[in-house]
Amino acid sequence: MSTYLQFIVLGFGLAAVYIGLANGLLLVYRSTGIINFAQGATAMWGAYVYAQLLIDGTLVLPIGSIEFDEAPSVPVALALGLVMAVLLGVVTHYLVFRPVRRAPALAQVVVSVALMLTVQALVVIRFGPNSIPIESMIPSGSISLFGTSVSSAEVMMVAIMVVFSVLVWAYFRFTRAGAATRAAAENERGATLLGFSPDRLAAIAMVMASVVSTVGVLLGASLTGLNPLNYSLLVVPALAVLLVARMESVATIVIASLALGAFQSVLNLLAGESWWPTWAQSGVDQVVPFFVVIVVLFVFGGRLPSRGSLQTIKLPDVTIPRFRPIPAALVIVVTGVLLAVSSGTYRFGLTYSIILMLLALSYVVITGYLGQISLAQAAFAGAAGFTLSKVTTNWSMPFPIALVFCSLVAALLGMLVALPAFRIRGAQLAIVTIAAALAIERFIFNNYSLTPPSGNPIANPTLFGLNLGVREGSDIARLSFSFTVLVVAAIVVWAFIRIASGDTGRAFLAVRANERAAAAAGIDVRLTKLIGFGLSAFIAGVAGCLIGYSAGQLSAESFTVFVGLQVLAVAYLGGITSFSGAAIAGIIGPLGIVYVLVHNIFDLGDYYALISGIALIVTAIMNPIGIAGEASRLTALLRVKRRRPAAGTDSSASESGDAVDQGKVAVADVR
Repeated sequence: MSTYLQFIVLGFGLAAVYIGLANGLLLVYRSTGIINFAQGATAMWGAYVYAQLLIDGTLVLPIGSIEFDEAPSVPVALALGLVMAVLLGVVTHYLVFRPVRRAPALAQVVVSVALMLTVQALVVIRFGPNSIPIESMIPSGSISLFGTSVSSAEVMMVAIMVVFSVLVWAYFRFTRAGAATRAAAENERGATLLGFSPDRLAAIAMVMASVVSTVGVLLGASLTGLNPLNYSLLVVPALAVLLVARMESVATIVIASLALGAFQSVLNLLAGESWWPTWAQSGVDQVVPFFVVIVVLFVFGGRLPSRGSLQTIKLPDVTIPRFRPIPAALVIVVTGVLLAVSSGTYRFGLTYSIILMLLALSYVVITGYLGQISLAQAAFAGAAGFTLSKVTTNWSMPFPIALVFCSLVAALLGMLVALPAFRIRGAQLAIVTIAAALAIERFIFNNYSLTPPSGNPIANPTLFGLNLGVREGSDIARLSFSFTVLVVAAIVVWAFIRIASGDTGRAFLAVRANERAAAAAGIDVRLTKLIGFGLSAFIAGVAGCLIGYSAGQLSAESFTVFVGLQVLAVAYLGGITSFSGAAIAGIIGPLGIVYVLVHNIFDLGDYYALISGIALIVTAIMNPIGIAGEASRLTALLRVKRRRPAAGTDSSASESGDAVDQGKVAVADVR
């Protein structure tokens, strides 16, 4: 029993991080209505500044640095780290969250995800990708608890975070600004009429969120070290804690954080026992937040508090696709010629762009057409890819049967994840899907009993005795494989156009616009969501299989949560509501042809993720319809101008023509 008590106390160190991040999430949500998926990433910036100051006395800034003659003391380094965190919070509020405060949930989720990618990439550039140690501000020691000697550092960490939690509670309960923030969360218009500025209140809350979250990361990192990947994703269990607290109770945040951290620590203890199943020894603790999110949202999903806003902006317009044989044949021929004349890394970049286009197309289906925010598409692709490894090496399943079978496995997984969408939507569904993606990555993809660290080999695809594999000798991108990818992509895109332009596509758009109105019109909303998730996961599965064939073997790094978020970034940047947007996303996506060209010419390296994150933030704020949507809008405007009558013609005819043209533009915008 003493061992269990020791591990429970050890879990308090992780609980301290959860308390800090969950309180930060609460402050941001109650003041802006935005769920900040970047809370962990932004909180670790101040911690990195603190750690680097103690290592070599360098104050690292986003651009440039200040070097001191000697490393400052711990209090000075802590003060400078918190100042940097506060400045980042202020910049985040005014440049990122304030412009999308009244935007739809999709834009808010995309902006916070883009901020996560941007800060995480900036940390890698400025501090390096490896873990760095951080000096603890709390002396190590032990205390006696129920007759058992346990670590005192973790207890002190929790005590410190409880004090910060009390301060957050007191701010909401006793201060005028806190009361106004709570009032604005219920009725923003009423708070404005009373003379309060929601923007100023949100800025105050953002500063407080930055401080309390950074302190939590500082305390937890003293035990584990700082890692840009792990601390960015610690926002997922913090979101689970926030949901348990129903997005309003500070006391529940503390209790739920302690329970979750202790339970995960005990699970790690049990996973080392001889009786514990071998297949469940890795990543089982990461499944717990996912189940917590599922249970809470199923029980309270319809009654979780939301924020009353002054106004909202409609989602980006959808263009219903039409199959045009001649342009389609021209695109296929031009792409085939480019594949034929290129070679080496450039041909591989073109081929990978086609694969990324399919993965981005899965986002177009689920988010652009159905209006459901899914952050688990990379997990679906990975499920198909790892299944492909098993069926091709163990069962000798031939191509293309293996591709279809594995994509169907991904579709079943997608429909399973779709079950919470029956009751929830918007940012809450994004929480479920990112929690599911992290659980799948840690419990399945990183589970050595299921996916060995040496990689998962995949047999080359063959058809009628022809080898369609990607490599042969020194050729890293055989033309036969590239043509195979092109044919598969053409079939998938043709099927997407037929479905999107038919009754199923119209049902998707009806559910996206208004679920209650769609149900009143006779549409089975639940079945439509199930079909949408299954179809998008199937397309993602096809992309995952092609990624597997292109690599020859798979590892967990091929389908991490960050890979999925990066593809979402370029999909939204290209245009989340159209196939042309998915095509642009494939061209500019990671390892695509633009990435290869830029990398070979400029050697940007980690700057690609930083540039794509910043571009996504700007796009979500300034141009939510994406590159493809803006191009279509400009084309429509040019068409209208060309049709206007010349000077000197009858004014009535001119006005009539203008009215007709404006009507056409309006119809095009609605479509």
